[in-house]
Amino acid sequence: MRIAVDYDKCSGLGMCESIAPDVFEVEDDGSLTLHLTEVPEGREDEIRQACEACPTEALSLQD
Repeated sequence: MRIAVDYDKCSGLGMCESIAPDVFEVEDDGSLTLHLTEVPEGREDEIRQACEACPTEALSLQD
């Protein structure tokens, strides 16, 4: 499973970072840095929750 980001939709609010700070990082300029693209085994629920928390729907999971 992979994390997909639509950077055009991302507003840098940091909801994802608050749930999984080692995976998602909002930089000082508001841009999102994705530290992982593949979802680690056992963290699917946490990463799914982080993606679903995105108010602009910029994050998604792909099989």
